[in-house]
Amino acid sequence: MSILRSFNIGVSGLSASGAGMNVVSDNISNAGTNGFKASRAEFQDVLAVSLKGIEGGDQFGAGTKLAHIKPIMTQGDVARTESITDLAIQGDGFFKVKAPFGNGYSRDGSMHFNKDGELVNSDGYKVIGFKSNEDGTLTNKEGEIKLGNTTIPAQATEKVKLSMNLDSRVSVKQFDPNNPEETSNFSSSITVYDNVGTARLVTAYYNKSADNNWTYRIMADGADAQGGEAGKMVEMAQGQLVFNDKGQLQEEIESSNSFNFNKGAQQGQKIEFSWGESIAEGGDGTDASTQYGSGSAVARHTQDGASAATLGSLSFNDDGILTAVYDNGETRDIAQIAIAKFDNNEGLFKMGKNLFKESKNSGQPAMGKPGEAGRGQVLSKSIELSNVDIASEFVNLMTSQRNFQANAKTISTADKMMQEIFRIKG
Repeated sequence: MSILRSFNIGVSGLSASGAGMNVVSDNISNAGTNGFKASRAEFQDVLAVSLKGIEGGDQFGAGTKLAHIKPIMTQGDVARTESITDLAIQGDGFFKVKAPFGNGYSRDGSMHFNKDGELVNSDGYKVIGFKSNEDGTLTNKEGEIKLGNTTIPAQATEKVKLSMNLDSRVSVKQFDPNNPEETSNFSSSITVYDNVGTARLVTAYYNKSADNNWTYRIMADGADAQGGEAGKMVEMAQGQLVFNDKGQLQEEIESSNSFNFNKGAQQGQKIEFSWGESIAEGGDGTDASTQYGSGSAVARHTQDGASAATLGSLSFNDDGILTAVYDNGETRDIAQIAIAKFDNNEGLFKMGKNLFKESKNSGQPAMGKPGEAGRGQVLSKSIELSNVDIASEFVNLMTSQRNFQANAKTISTADKMMQEIFRIKG
């Protein structure tokens, strides 16, 4: 009897409306979940019955069913936070973590360091990134992000770079090591480090030896020199600076170089002093010290040594690079966040706890660095919020409610028709 079919059609509508309500309810309940992606219920009609057999047309519908639950993988709003380990992806891609079921992928960037110095998500799952080597250079080696040793060893100074001008107008002066300040044309000091990280102040004395020729002497106070006498300067390096008639650095000639500091430092430390790329080294004179007719002065100097240091602070930059700042002022890259990219994000399998798992439909993840090959940028001190639109969900909620009421009305109407039939027969 066709009226009985109406009961079944109405029930299918109630069932589909109820399932749609579940999707809407799940979206609304996760409106405050970091990185959550909303879903949308999609319905289909079910097999129809034709009045004309195989000829088609003139068909009865037989109700509806929930056919698909489509994830909406749009970007959620990004909120700023004060936590250095909060990260958000602006664009395509997922963070990768080691979950109990294997590799998990998430848009939830709420992370922290555990007691072992490992970067983990809110559930303690280790976050995967690209590690750096011992000197802080980032590599393409994938692994868990971990702080490792929070103390870095001392680094002896190996090279000092100076950019300066020596006054060509001064006269030749005879140097006296017992009175270097008064018998040199110019001097400047710089701090270097021995092999155990002790800071040592050395002074470079410059004497014009002839036109376009200068002698430099690097000296340290006897209090820092092996076998030295406090207050008396000890020479540790000497050489010549030769300029051409345009005031450009033609050549650097080193005649001695052996730094013998005291108090347990390694003897014979060699420190290379460079006044820039001379013409003899292939330079054109624009990136080297000069000898012009203006006052002698040092524009800048740098050295590559450092004392031993302990970790002072950490920070992520907007490239997802974790950088450690040590108390001696040195910075070192520790790791970079890895971003997983899928061909079909909608094919990912939801695992709960803000995690996805790869599936046959999603394809395999391609790991890369933020901003590479279409991967999104990583924003530090930021969290991606849920992409649920509450206003739209309320509209969906009301629509589901009306659909449910309409299907219920269909059943109640069919019931009244059945009662009328029983009354006629009775």
